[in-house]
Formats: sequence, C-alpha cells, structure tokens
Amino acid sequence: MALIELGVVALDCPDPRALAGFYAALLDWRVTGEGDWFEAVGPRGERLAFQEVAGYRPPQWPGQEQPQQAHVDLDVRRADIEAAQEKALALGAKLVQQDDARQSWRVYLDPVGHPFCLCLVG
Repeated sequence: MALIELGVVALDCPDPRALAGFYAALLDWRVTGEGDWFEAVGPRGERLAFQEVAGYRPPQWPGQEQPQQAHVDLDVRRADIEAAQEKALALGAKLVQQDDARQSWRVYLDPVGHPFCLCLVG
C-alpha cells in the first residue's frame, strides 16, 4: 500500500441519496449511506460520495459565474457510446456538448448540474 491513497471523491448536492442512486445506476454500482452522506460503491471498492449541502447552487457549465469546481470522467468503449448515452439520458442526465470528429468525449450534466463526461476508449 502506498503511503497515501485516494479514498473517495465527494460531490456536494441537495439530495445525496438521489444523486448516489443516479451514479450507481449509471455505473451499475450499489448505494450505501445514511443521513446527509451516501456513496455509490463499485465492484472493486471504488467510491463516489455525495454530501448534502443546504442552499446548494449547481455549477453553470460552461460559464464561470458559478464554476464547475470538479467533474467526473467516465470511460466508455467507442462501440458502446450510443447505448451509454441513452442510459445516462434515461437516468436524468442532460447532454450539453456532443463530440465532433476531433473530440473523444461528450459532456453531460447530472440531475443536480454537476458536469461529467463520457470519454471514448478503444
């Protein structure tokens, strides 16, 4: 084990149970937690956490009035991008930037406005 290892990445939100559910469904992970802290947990123990914040204000992407502060990149096989996009949209994501011939990613907003990308691999 390294001296320091990444434990979890946490995102602020108004409803941590709901947002953990969004990412767990998107990634086929499971949800754990209670109160104002929930996590989406992957099969190898990877974790995304969500904490409740009173007065939450979503980032405004791509503007800088309320900057994104952080975003999540999720890898998708090139052949699966359309199915992955369909799943993300069905779960409540919003497509905000479609890739073009030069880009290898698509940008979305999760249900509370955090930007995330589906990045093409392979």
